[in-house]
Amino acid sequence: MKKHIFTSTLVAATVGAAAALAVLRLSRPESNSGHAPAAYAIPSVLSSQSAAAAGGVDFTVAAEKTVNAVVNVTTSYTRSVQRAPESIYDFFFGFRHYYYEPQPQPVQGMGSGVILSTDGYIVTNHHVIERAEQINVTLNDKHTFTAKLVGADPGTDIAVIKVEGKNLPFVVMGNSDELRVGEWVLAVGNPFNLTSTVTAGIVSAKARSISILSDKFKIESFIQTDAAVNPGNSGGALVNTRGELVGINTAIASPTGSFAGYSFAVPSSIVSKVVADIIEFGVVQRAVLGVSLQELTSETAAAYGIKEIQGVLVADVAAGGAAEQAGVKKGDVVLKVNDVPVNTGSQLQEQISKFRPNDQVSLTVSRDNKTKYINVILRNRAGTTSLVKPNDNTLPSVLGATLREVDGATKRALRIANGVQVAELAQGRLMQHGVKKGYIITRINRTPVSSVSDVQSILNTLAGEPALIEGIYPNGVVAYYAVGFE
Repeated sequence: MKKHIFTSTLVAATVGAAAALAVLRLSRPESNSGHAPAAYAIPSVLSSQSAAAAGGVDFTVAAEKTVNAVVNVTTSYTRSVQRAPESIYDFFFGFRHYYYEPQPQPVQGMGSGVILSTDGYIVTNHHVIERAEQINVTLNDKHTFTAKLVGADPGTDIAVIKVEGKNLPFVVMGNSDELRVGEWVLAVGNPFNLTSTVTAGIVSAKARSISILSDKFKIESFIQTDAAVNPGNSGGALVNTRGELVGINTAIASPTGSFAGYSFAVPSSIVSKVVADIIEFGVVQRAVLGVSLQELTSETAAAYGIKEIQGVLVADVAAGGAAEQAGVKKGDVVLKVNDVPVNTGSQLQEQISKFRPNDQVSLTVSRDNKTKYINVILRNRAGTTSLVKPNDNTLPSVLGATLREVDGATKRALRIANGVQVAELAQGRLMQHGVKKGYIITRINRTPVSSVSDVQSILNTLAGEPALIEGIYPNGVVAYYAVGFE
């Protein structure tokens, strides 16, 4: 299970002393470890609120509407694993009379997904299907399908997959904007591979940013709940008491990696837009306002002479961006987006994420403690109002190269453990940056590559960021290239 860990533990030397500090670990509740865990600890507290405890709320209707449309998603891919040196001489002098060739090792993952249409479109988390070479989907009635990836968006951790089916059960998309803190919700998924599990909780908070996504253009505005979510729940449904989808369960906050009271879901306001874009365009049409935001506190309010502490402070305005073109200035305080109040950067991001480039939004701002209304024509990442086309992320089109795996004799001669070789070279990023035919790529961004699929997987995660490519030529010359992917 891929985890984002923020934990530290202070152990006292005195007998009988307790742990002094425990910081939450944020985990994506899915398993992708390459092997099944031997055992899981049973949570000490299970979400099992009765109708009486919930003040007479009946969860059965919502559960019946949802459980058959939440599926078990299993993935698999192969990675190469290098054996550790067998003696101290190997550390200093390398492998002596032999050379170890990395062996393929199967990696399996599990998660959940939600069927959105009768013809088989399914939404899940990007991290559930990331690097997957094969995706299988199992319904509650045990029917199994092979799924294909339609598209994914690391910036929201949402992906869409598709199975070939008819008259499949599905969950109706709800409106997360209407959720209120304290409202009852259900989490439906497959924790610990326990299929069709339903837990209940309340909405603890909205518009949470927990810094779990690493994408450059990430959007974090999570729904926080206390519904029990565990490994395997990723990509599953968060529904209201009417059985409408209001979120996709994505992360947990825990000191152990298992549920400890808090879980987080991508709101349906973001999910529905991302899913619609992926199905229609193959890529998310992300609108950009072109501002840097800062939380408005009493200190910043005093520094800017702001009387009321509400809204989001514009710390900077991008030159030539949508906000600047519309007249937004540094020091403005955004109070509303299309009449929806915003008090955090996450709330503002969530509202802007509903729109596409060239859409117009109305901002209510406070400037010099006076209210202004500004209409902004949103732009894309490139700074234009055009809809973007899907990037062709295949290796030949992006790198301008055909790659092949390096044979054992070449690896022994060059004393390398892994690598893929540039077999053919045409116009593309590699040629533009000076790479020559025959070059053997050994690492990208310090990650070893042993197969063409390794390179493709890393390429898929770059999201426009540059990459440091390390390698060696057949004559033994080591070379490094910084390759841009803007």
